[in-house]
Amino acid sequence: MKTSRRWFAALALLACAWLPAQAQTQTGDWPKRQPIKLVAVFPPGGSVDQVSRILAQQLTHQLGQTVIVENKVGASGVIGTHYVIAAPPDGYSYAVVFDTHGVNPSLMPSMPYDTRKDIAPVIVIGTAPMVIATPAASEYKTFAEVVAASKAKKNISFGSVGSGSLSHLAMAMLVRRGGLDMTHVPYKGGGPLMQDAVAGHVPLSVASVFVTKPHLDSKRLRPLAVTTAKRSPELPDVPTVAESGFPGFDARAWWGVLASAKVPPEIVRRMNEEINKALQVPEVAEKLSGQGISLMGGSTEAAHAFIDQQLDTWAAVVKENNIKSE
Repeated sequence: MKTSRRWFAALALLACAWLPAQAQTQTGDWPKRQPIKLVAVFPPGGSVDQVSRILAQQLTHQLGQTVIVENKVGASGVIGTHYVIAAPPDGYSYAVVFDTHGVNPSLMPSMPYDTRKDIAPVIVIGTAPMVIATPAASEYKTFAEVVAASKAKKNISFGSVGSGSLSHLAMAMLVRRGGLDMTHVPYKGGGPLMQDAVAGHVPLSVASVFVTKPHLDSKRLRPLAVTTAKRSPELPDVPTVAESGFPGFDARAWWGVLASAKVPPEIVRRMNEEINKALQVPEVAEKLSGQGISLMGGSTEAAHAFIDQQLDTWAAVVKENNIKSE
């Protein structure tokens, strides 16, 4: 009996010694074993896809390992994010997400993962303002005029890139805070919204700088305000919503990189360091700025705090306004 106990004790000690060694083997050779996958959770051609490809090219150079982009789309990014969570937690699969990540849990009660528990935020790449614009022939020259018209009970509608999108939620928050009366017109993406906006079929459009700016440059749309707390470098003459009578208002589009919560923390930190390094490369910074993105970067802790704040903010807006997904 004593011999058996000693034998089991020896096995236990061996197991305890083996596990850290095995973990070290799995993490110590990262990223040498296989290509790294950046899963873009929206279709090719969009901002998430473009951000992913800009990062992939630079990370391939930095890491000496191929970094590929794979598009896994659907359900506002849920399908691609779930794909990464379900992948082996070895640090070779990451989701590149858009701001819908911070809204989805409030709109989709039956999501296949827990956003707060099953995901390890790696980094927030950057943020961008949305632009409230009006057709060139519109009577509105400032956002203050829109507010005054709404309070005078004039029927005003605004178009967004979709029901439950951040552009929809930002305007819902604004309407509620200002006691305004506006009608939401959801579109299926930025393309259809811009088509109707430049044709004058909807008085106001709300979409990212990336989607809106070409139509501002062509003078078919007039910008009234941006939704970030500070003015956009791409539109320095356009006031913020906060400057237009709504102090403290801040609603930003954003892009981030996520890992499964089961990925070893040291690999998540290493990936964070590599992406921060990539963001400091002038060519990469210039390409991302060309998308209208103000770079953010920072630690994994900063990414976690930012995303938690987004989840809390938009959960409250969804509940207060009884917003439903399409």
